[in-house]
Amino acid sequence: MTGFSPLQHEADALGAGLPPLMVAADRLAASISLGAHGRRKAGIGENFWQFRRYGSADSVGRIDWRQSAKSQHLFVREREWEAAQTVWFWRDSDPGMRFGSGETTKLQRANLLLLALASLLVRGGERVGLMGADYLPAASRFTLSRIGHSLLDPVLQEKERARTERHDGPPATPVTRGSRIVWLSDFLAPDAEARMTGFARVGAVGHLVRIVDPAEEDFPYSGRARFEAPRGQGSALFGRAESIASDYRARFAAHGEKIARTATRLGWTVTTHRTDHAPQNALIALHAAIGPS
Repeated sequence: MTGFSPLQHEADALGAGLPPLMVAADRLAASISLGAHGRRKAGIGENFWQFRRYGSADSVGRIDWRQSAKSQHLFVREREWEAAQTVWFWRDSDPGMRFGSGETTKLQRANLLLLALASLLVRGGERVGLMGADYLPAASRFTLSRIGHSLLDPVLQEKERARTERHDGPPATPVTRGSRIVWLSDFLAPDAEARMTGFARVGAVGHLVRIVDPAEEDFPYSGRARFEAPRGQGSALFGRAESIASDYRARFAAHGEKIARTATRLGWTVTTHRTDHAPQNALIALHAAIGPS
């Protein structure tokens, strides 16, 4: 038996280094895998899907006369909708995403949802890619492993951190009209709207996943408390933290509403997910949103 190819060696190395995250993502995807098979739709393509009764809106040229001759009705041959798009993924990794008031940080949950959704899409034959990566999108388990490696590699994370500290958002990527963008973030950094608008101009459809830690939304603090900016750029000390709770919650809710309004204006969708909630519901909602319209 001949030796493995370099590509096989790379695949084995990537897979060996990612068991915890990949296994968790695969389990999450498998828990709702029934959704991965409900994306078939009539449209332009080469593969036969089904026969259906001829309707007044159909062209006569679409009638399948051989099938129609078997009954008293006219039938049209439908072909399966074929996705010619790529689903591009991006998740922010700025210091604020590393916050977690419980066992799970926002970054950990973003990584899990990203890989689980990518796994579902690959099972459905979709191409997936990571924005800014040096490899092409594809519908393969190998690509999933490469994405997982990119999410966890310390060197790549450091480069990404340096870029996200400039509030750039997702890196410039040659997305095409009809492509999908899945952007996972807490969206607390400024200038997200400009990058969203830029992608929308080329005809890409975006799906935002807003990751929220429960402490950020509920503000459960009381008494003397000091709050520090994630990047160490400042802090604030309050003698009675509960005195600002009402104003804080209102501002936090208003920020989420602003993100949602921007997405709606661009024709994008928003899924908000708290890290103290099970990830299944967020994954189901996101997978449904990405389905062909």
